[in-house]
This record gives sequence, C-alpha cells and structure tokens, in this order.
Amino acid sequence: MKLLVFSDSHGMSLYMREAIQRHTDADAVLFCGDGADDVALMRALFPEKAFYSVRGNCDLGSDLPLEQTLDLGGARIFLAHGHTLHVKFGLWQAKYTAREKKANLLLFGHTHEALSEYDDGLYIVNPGSISGYTPTYAVIDVSEKGILVKIMQK
Repeated sequence: MKLLVFSDSHGMSLYMREAIQRHTDADAVLFCGDGADDVALMRALFPEKAFYSVRGNCDLGSDLPLEQTLDLGGARIFLAHGHTLHVKFGLWQAKYTAREKKANLLLFGHTHEALSEYDDGLYIVNPGSISGYTPTYAVIDVSEKGILVKIMQK
C-alpha cells in the first residue's frame, strides 16, 4: 500500500494537488493538520482517493478529530498534528502515545520540519510542510516486507 502524507498546507493547496497527480498509484492520502479546507478541496478533486486527516492548531472551526488510529495495509498508524503532544519540545509524548495505541507508524506535523526515523519498532515521520519556501511531503510504502519512508521535496 502506498501512502502520501502531507501536513501544514496553510491554504496553499497547489503543491498538494501536484503531488497527488504525480503519485497516481497512491492508495491513500493522510493529512497531519493545518489545512482542513485544503483537504476538503483535494477530496473533491480526487474522489477516488481515500483521505484521512486530523485537525491542527490553525484549523479553527474544523470538526476533524485531533488524532486518529488507523490500520492500513498492515501498518497501525497513529496520526496527529502534534500540537497537543508538544512535538516542538521533543517527541517523548508522541512516541509514548503511539506506543500506547500499539502503532508501528507515527505521523505528525506542526514543526514544518521533515523527519524520518526509526525507534525500537516505531517509524516516526513528519512530512514537513507542503507550503512555504521548500515544500516537503512523505511517500510511505507499506508491504509484508516492512515500511519504507521517503521524504520528497516539491
């Protein structure tokens, strides 16, 4: 299963649309918050794609959940924006919560800095920000062989 992961579009959906068009083989799009309106637009433009998203600290008035736990393609995914987990001050709380949810893949945003690391059975991924000067996102392949993460630049 191929996953596209975005975060922090902040009203700039163009790069997200281009990435979805570039990766037509993606099975699902996951959005880590701060761009709820952009995700709604992408859902309308790409109705054939499965979308999963959470609310960020800038998604005022959104009814999206603050976090989600998903089972996709053999991965158990904990998806959050990160502001309620204080990710700007370290990843301890995010990792703890992901492990509490029995996740093997933690996806978050908020910091606008791309990150991909592995910690004792937990893949930790921040796709960075799909808006701004150097837009980034993540492509994650989940298979029976494992999880492969690639951070991509627009």
